[in-house]
Amino acid sequence: MFLAVIRVRATAAPLNAAYTFDEFEFYLSDSESKLLLTSKEGNEPAQAAAAKLSIPHLSATLPAADSEIQLFPTQSDVDTDSLSKLTNDPSDVALFLHTSGTTSRPKGVPLTQQNLYSSVQNIKSVYKITESDSTVIVLPLFHVHGLLAGLLSSLGAGAAVALPAAGRFSASTFWSDMIKYNATWYTAVPTIHQIILDRHLSSPEPVYPKLRFIRSCSASLAPTIMARLEEAFGAPVLEAYAMTEATHLMASNPLPEDGPHKPSSVGKPVGQEMAILDESGVVQGPNANGEVCIRGPNVTKGYKNNLEANKSAFLFGWFHTGDLGYFDSDGYLHLVGRIKELINRGGEKISPIEVDAVLLSHPDVAQAVAFGVPDDKYGEEINCAVIPRDGSNLDEAEVSRFCKKNLAAFKVPKKVFITDSLPKTATGKIQRRIVSEHFLAQISTAKVPKFGA
Repeated sequence: MFLAVIRVRATAAPLNAAYTFDEFEFYLSDSESKLLLTSKEGNEPAQAAAAKLSIPHLSATLPAADSEIQLFPTQSDVDTDSLSKLTNDPSDVALFLHTSGTTSRPKGVPLTQQNLYSSVQNIKSVYKITESDSTVIVLPLFHVHGLLAGLLSSLGAGAAVALPAAGRFSASTFWSDMIKYNATWYTAVPTIHQIILDRHLSSPEPVYPKLRFIRSCSASLAPTIMARLEEAFGAPVLEAYAMTEATHLMASNPLPEDGPHKPSSVGKPVGQEMAILDESGVVQGPNANGEVCIRGPNVTKGYKNNLEANKSAFLFGWFHTGDLGYFDSDGYLHLVGRIKELINRGGEKISPIEVDAVLLSHPDVAQAVAFGVPDDKYGEEINCAVIPRDGSNLDEAEVSRFCKKNLAAFKVPKKVFITDSLPKTATGKIQRRIVSEHFLAQISTAKVPKFGA
């Protein structure tokens, strides 16, 4: 359905099926959607939100591999001849996604046919994807990682794509899917790589397919995990760097025949200009930290209806990623920190301010702050600290219950600290990093992981 939508010059805005009613209402209205498409099974919160906004709902099904797609309610008088005469324009907005902003409102990112095409060309060229390649998609198709790197790049190269037999990633069926479809590579977030490794150690497969490469993106890959993956599956592991605003790929480690791939580096820029700028917009030399900035045909023209965000994002003629990094003397990019305070949970970027807003909407909460903490499985996990209102009996269980009701599961704080004070700076500001360190010190001396994007 995604391909059909973008073919008829309409805009596709894929959404996470796990969103709550409130989230669907926000995304459907912010994208100014005209139609909700679901599978035959439907999605109750999405349909309820669409109904509230007077957006019609269609469900789509493919009864058999060689049948036509069926839409319900059935559409009459569709003129397929006129549709086939439609010509796509490079400036058509084909894809509309939201990025978790550090503001409470996620920012809408319009991506054009030209953006998609440029990114697909970049991905195909750096990984040399051809019609003899095949992959199994283990990532959701409502983010650019799975959609661009997995699906569209494969289709654009005439390669094969399989969707997992289990309907979503499952470690128990992953390798049988890979072998069945003669896969030559796969791309995933570090969390999934780790799950695949853990399963290999506990119950290895009798035989593994010969892969050209394994790709890792969307969060930092620990060098130890990279080494274990290469040892276990006998393929180079190429770490990359990407974001929604760049229609996914920005930089990648090369295939072995094109150069070394370095642990803890996200490689070299692919198909776009990239520079490290200081706060005055001056380009920095090798080994000097600054903000990673990009420009190229794959970069969005700007956020939807958000002049303020566009002003700060497009300074000095560059798009500013909000990530701190440096180029080494070989021209490989290393990410060292974040300017934005996003919590990166296994590649899912969570805006702590969005979580704060939900916490503060509880009648018994006086103050609240969400923050990221190091986590072995996800790289980062979300926690929160809450000061209850005087005289209330608020406990951790009630805060968790409230969050589960009002936030998608991956945004729910894993641990809740009930406290009577929050550490503040001299100016009275709450800084998440300081809050995080304060509460972590109470429970452990956890090691802070390397940052990645």
